[in-house]
Amino acid sequence: MAVDFADASVGLRGSPPVQRIERAARASARKVAEALMPPSVVIWRGRPGTSESHAGRVALTFDDGPDDMTPEYLSVLSGLGVRATFFVIGAQCAKKPKFVARIAEAGHELGAHGYTHRRFPSLRTRELLSELRDTQAFLPKRLGRLLVRPPHGAVSMSSVLTCLRAGFTTVLWSRDSNDCRTDRSVDVVKSFEPLDVRRGDIVLFHEGQRWTVEALPAVVGQLREAGHALVTVGELLDG
Repeated sequence: MAVDFADASVGLRGSPPVQRIERAARASARKVAEALMPPSVVIWRGRPGTSESHAGRVALTFDDGPDDMTPEYLSVLSGLGVRATFFVIGAQCAKKPKFVARIAEAGHELGAHGYTHRRFPSLRTRELLSELRDTQAFLPKRLGRLLVRPPHGAVSMSSVLTCLRAGFTTVLWSRDSNDCRTDRSVDVVKSFEPLDVRRGDIVLFHEGQRWTVEALPAVVGQLREAGHALVTVGELLDG
């Protein structure tokens, strides 16, 4: 079984009824995947906790870098006092290794996002292992769990188990900013209104987008006003 949770070709192109059907199909696929794949293998969100309050730790994540805009992302996050998790593409790391170092030096967490950005279920086992190994070679050495986010959120039981055997925990997301389906910062901000982010949520953003950078101060402000503490995925998972 292969499941794709975030095909960027799906979104605003269809009519509203079609969009609703597509969202319902993705939600159903996710429920099936969650039932088959335990949290020790695939993670959509951190532990919600036992408090009645919805406020708590939330992780912001950024896919598809590094790129020319990475310094701007780092500058905005630094000004906001936020540490996040960056899932980077190996081929991009090869082009911009200094930006990878800058992400780490700024105190952010780094995870793998494939080397070529091909969907993991489309790869043979040896190809996937090569993608994981070659991307990890650019990332800072770290103890404990290695994190990987499959491109497009596409997973299969085989690809997840291959990542697990290679030492990687697969990280998806529980809250999508929808920043890859617009080119306006106001739409990104509105995607959080009304604010329904809950403790333990993992929020998906993307690098290389002007509107995402412009939306971050307002989104972070909303999250903090709701009482959330912004952490890395690793911190979220470690409690």
